[in-house]
Amino acid sequence: MKRNNFKKILVIGCPGSGKSTLSRRLKSKLSLPLIHLDKYYHKPNWKEPNQSEWNKTLLNLMEHKSWIMDGNYAESLDIRFSKSDTIIYLDYSSVKCFFRVLKRIISDYGKARSDMAPGCVESIDFKFLYYVLTFNKKNRKLTYIKINKLSNKKNVIILQSDKQVDKFLRQLG
Repeated sequence: MKRNNFKKILVIGCPGSGKSTLSRRLKSKLSLPLIHLDKYYHKPNWKEPNQSEWNKTLLNLMEHKSWIMDGNYAESLDIRFSKSDTIIYLDYSSVKCFFRVLKRIISDYGKARSDMAPGCVESIDFKFLYYVLTFNKKNRKLTYIKINKLSNKKNVIILQSDKQVDKFLRQLG
């Protein structure tokens, strides 16, 4: 696997699958700028931008020469797929992701994480926990349909375990 084939990497997957962690590890290996979409999407106290404001922010972020971008935001997947050269899909089980999110809530409760917007502190949000539990049921099939259409045009990498992630990173050198 050639490192220079990766200039615009999109990392997607269920919350708790390890998108931000993988993205930080990729940044360390590839020295590409890292964009955590959650940091740009949310306003303090988890406020959401209006759609046109978000679209403008997203288009500006994608204009950079190279990047590693992590985040789902399904309504913008098609545009981000078109701008990326590599799509990494972390396809982990809902149960694993759910327990990782719970662990994160407990360990970071009341704190703002570095991959989040300022003023967005970790808390218990039952609606979000339900979203995590149902994410794969609602999104997996469509995600596979979309990335299968791109597999001849883009680097598409599907990782389903921490072991596969580690092997992938070792292959990058």
